[in-house]
Amino acid sequence: MEAVDLLVAYLEQIGIEYVFGVPGGAIEPLYNALARSARRGGPRPVVARHETGAAFMADGYARETGRIGVCCATSGPGATNLITGVACAYENEIPMLVISGQPSLNLLGRGALQESSGAGIDTVAMLRTCTRYSALISHPDQLERQLTTALLSAHHPIPGPVHLSIPVDVLRSLLKCGPSYNLAHLLQPQSAVDDAAVRELQAQLAQAKRIVVLIGSGGGMAIDLIIELVERVNAVFVVTPDAKGFISPRHPLYRGVFGFAGHPSAVAAMGDKDVDLILVVGSALSEWTSNGWSESLLNNRLVHIDSCEAHLTRSPMARLHVRGLVRPVFERLLRTLRRDGPKEISVGEKRRFRKISVDDPFKSASEDAPIKPQYLMRELGWRSPPDTRFLVDSGNSTTWAIHHLGMHDHLHSAGGWMRVTMNFAPMGWAIGGAVGTALANRDVPVVCITGDGSLLMNGQEMTVALTEKLSVVFVILNDSALGMVKHGQRLAGAEQIGFELPLVDFRLMAESMGIPGHVIRTAEDFDNLDLDAMLRHPGPSVLDVRIDGDEVPPMGLRLKVLGTEK
Repeated sequence: MEAVDLLVAYLEQIGIEYVFGVPGGAIEPLYNALARSARRGGPRPVVARHETGAAFMADGYARETGRIGVCCATSGPGATNLITGVACAYENEIPMLVISGQPSLNLLGRGALQESSGAGIDTVAMLRTCTRYSALISHPDQLERQLTTALLSAHHPIPGPVHLSIPVDVLRSLLKCGPSYNLAHLLQPQSAVDDAAVRELQAQLAQAKRIVVLIGSGGGMAIDLIIELVERVNAVFVVTPDAKGFISPRHPLYRGVFGFAGHPSAVAAMGDKDVDLILVVGSALSEWTSNGWSESLLNNRLVHIDSCEAHLTRSPMARLHVRGLVRPVFERLLRTLRRDGPKEISVGEKRRFRKISVDDPFKSASEDAPIKPQYLMRELGWRSPPDTRFLVDSGNSTTWAIHHLGMHDHLHSAGGWMRVTMNFAPMGWAIGGAVGTALANRDVPVVCITGDGSLLMNGQEMTVALTEKLSVVFVILNDSALGMVKHGQRLAGAEQIGFELPLVDFRLMAESMGIPGHVIRTAEDFDNLDLDAMLRHPGPSVLDVRIDGDEVPPMGLRLKVLGTEK
């Protein structure tokens, strides 16, 4: 077989269905191999419109499936175009295999078209700064060893992207045999748990009088067990912004989102002086997930539970660190805990989550007034099916969704129901991410919540959803501005500059692509929309929502960290 067929055989072995990318001369053998693979039902290519979009799609695919997302690009500018999406995956700990091409080995250093091996532009070195592994394969005999090492590095010890740069003649080289390793077995998650630390935590739980549990994105696979523990010890719990989609908002012990764009009730719960134990489960404790490294969290009341040592180093002040996969840790904890059971839901709690219909603070005062983003978020969440996947873009979209997106009354595991990027947060991520998510799971509707600024950066990827006949609704918060910049300048008393965007009719843009579009100007326009039909439609739809641009998003934490809070 050709060397590139060995690469594709390994992808098939670990259950990869799609390779997202943009073809080019230096990567052509990979597309030939994928064509052969597709004919026998194996991995096939999905052509993005820009390499950054391909990386975002691989990210969305990985979050939905739990498998490695794969993206590829040709040499030179193709590889450099991948970097933003790869860096996003790196900071958000998303496993990804990145494949880039190179000219033939005998041409390296001679000024070949789009060469990027190190004689000039060095994409291997560039990507080394935002991957767990980055290497140039300079001989066919290196391919299998480098590939298996890279794929294992994408999962252990910290998930993230890995990169292989392969010259075109190496890809075409002939090999005598197929895969030597069973990677599907080697990629099984490690199950080691620090049992001594678990026993110490059991003792502390037995002695604690008031407990708060902060659930992070790493708690998704054990969310049922975490909630069971909360109920047994009658703790209260809050979630980080990237874990909002795991839980039921109507649980009587839930106190909201703690962190960026979160809720005062969560801040109050964490700051309660009577709390003597805080459990942080599956969180890296970054700026947004720690509420700007809040002192109410980072103190000696803290016990930090995580499978990743690097995350545990973010909490040196903790009284205890428990290392291990979250699910086996909680299985061990629950073996000895008392069973108090959950509290009854009070009348006040029921009223708090009841749908508002008469004195609605977020519905516009007049019928012709612009729709308020708070109302849009709440109604969009409530009117979508419970299994809808929401991918939310950076900017104002993130703040409104974290704070107001309506949630259904049940638990979600693994990737959750609402997905946002923490830390490295590029605009336009959700557009490609929604395409990758929809390809990974055609049985659920997908909603991308983005802004006009993000759409103008990456909106061309909507046509991939059209080509693939994916049920994705792209909801565009259109306020003719880079909204977070505009409001951040106003709140900080800074110069009002550089945020204006033209008023674009995204319905017309969508229709020019062959995608049905709608303009939503008022709450009544949204109420009259047949959203169910759009979410069932085998293809994308666009909602150009002309939101009230004067509504200020809950972004105070960001201003505080930047030092511009007034």
